Amino acid sequence: MNSRFKWTVVGSSTCVVVLLLLGARNGRAVATDDVYGHLKVYTEVLERIKLEYVEEPDMKSVNLGAINGLLESVDPFASYLNADQYRQYQKNENSAKAGVGMVLAKRYGYVAVVDVLPGSPADKASIATGDLIESINNVATRDMPLAYAEELLRGDANTKVELTILRLRNPDPQKVTLTRASVSFPEVTAKMLPDNVGYLHVASVAGNRVEQAKTKLEELKKQGAKYIVLDLRHSSTGEQANGIQLANLFLDKGEITYLQGQKTEKKEFNAQADNQVWTGPLVVITDRATAGGAEIAGAALLDDKRAQIVGERTYGDASLRKAIQMEDGGAIILSIAKYYSPSGKAIQDTGVVPTVQVAENDNAPELDQDGNPIPGTAPKNVEDNLLKESIDLVTGKATIAQLTSDENGPAATEQHPIIQKSPRQPQN
Repeated sequence: MNSRFKWTVVGSSTCVVVLLLLGARNGRAVATDDVYGHLKVYTEVLERIKLEYVEEPDMKSVNLGAINGLLESVDPFASYLNADQYRQYQKNENSAKAGVGMVLAKRYGYVAVVDVLPGSPADKASIATGDLIESINNVATRDMPLAYAEELLRGDANTKVELTILRLRNPDPQKVTLTRASVSFPEVTAKMLPDNVGYLHVASVAGNRVEQAKTKLEELKKQGAKYIVLDLRHSSTGEQANGIQLANLFLDKGEITYLQGQKTEKKEFNAQADNQVWTGPLVVITDRATAGGAEIAGAALLDDKRAQIVGERTYGDASLRKAIQMEDGGAIILSIAKYYSPSGKAIQDTGVVPTVQVAENDNAPELDQDGNPIPGTAPKNVEDNLLKESIDLVTGKATIAQLTSDENGPAATEQHPIIQKSPRQPQN
């Protein structure tokens, strides 16, 4: 483990302990709902740091770290932007600048990779779900606003950006240089498999991808499909609400999801019978990079007992976010409402837990001493175990009990190998 990385984590944990100790001094703990009591503790901690730390700290950095830590503790997709950063964010929000093809969140105080778009610069560099970005162009991402990190990764096509990556398969920091490019969302693909199984891969719900899925489903029906495997692996992009329409392709009634927040009135979304395309047996595949609209669809199909799910627990990102301007001209980008599964679970908090929870086979290439992928070292002909088990389940060749027996091995772990800790569920 990188020593700097380790000590920042230890330091963060120590700060939490200090807050608890100060709050409980003289045998009097601060009540969990006593906001002003906690603010008093926070103010005293700041005072002690300023007066008694081994050297005079940069209090601006201390406060900024506290603000971002506060936001991350409630919402891993939240950001605080100062006035200059917010102006830049507003200017570039809808621009068509090039990027590197990564979907991001905050984890452990750093910018973390949720997913990588196929064929993108990040994909070609073998950056994967769960990797952490330690710096962007030598600017540390520790306590960096997520929205600002996304801005740093964008730019003109063919320009370069240098990242320091903490990879899942190599915890030592690795320098990676990416060339920005225009990255498009993956198209929906479909094919017929043996035993009359139709395979539909929806790797994004962006744009017209749900309409594409509908067309592909109708084609599979004409080709004689009796079963459908809906693959939602690495489906993390697109308007989250589009996941509602995706679920409706397989439902004729019942609740798909509802949206609710502290100041957002509950809004229910129910299936419309006229929009259903497939009524036959269905199994869904998910992985750690399944997020957003795909999670909404998966949760609905599982809770409405329309499908079983095979694979890994999904990432946990399904909310309505809003930029809230502050008095200083800055803003916080915060989730103001969450999408819930029909059973009442907040998808952003729990993700979607598969019926058959099993890790996907690794087909990543080996890395050299600098952490870069070695061409030609990716395992060949690696079996797609999740697809195989999905086919066996949907066709009745295997039961859930058989697939969840000990012979399949442990389910996918969600602990980050770089930081072994009890994570907020779901983690990478």
